[in-house]
Amino acid sequence: MISANGWSRRGLFAGTAILTAGGSAAAKDDRLAEGVVILIDSNEPYVMGHAISYSANLAKHFAEKGARPSIEVVANGKGIDIFRADKTPLAEPLAMLRQSVPNLTYSMCASSRTIAEAKEQVSIPLISGANLVPFGIGRVVDLQLKGFAYIHA
Repeated sequence: MISANGWSRRGLFAGTAILTAGGSAAAKDDRLAEGVVILIDSNEPYVMGHAISYSANLAKHFAEKGARPSIEVVANGKGIDIFRADKTPLAEPLAMLRQSVPNLTYSMCASSRTIAEAKEQVSIPLISGANLVPFGIGRVVDLQLKGFAYIHA
């Protein structure tokens, strides 16, 4: 939803998170070294594309600063389609990105996968390089507790 002034609710939250991160420069540098987790919970092609572009842009951004933090894309709910070998429209860009960004991890929520398999009566194959985690949202929280920055695609 876009408000009258052109700001989306998600954009406002992201901007607020950035502005309120606070702390000294040393603390910010320490946090950057931990990593970034990107949550995707939508199967909309443009949202899946954002997750890919965010990952690529973050890798470039930090490389220019001489840093290589871990980047993990976690798919949850309908977002698991991004890592489904039978459904993703982005298999090639995902493979190319993994080759160019060695510190990038793809994780799919096993709970969401089980629900989708039961609903669709199929076994869901993962793209090469994707891992299963028990609960996508649990993985996001675990990474945040370790100092990862959070981005919602």
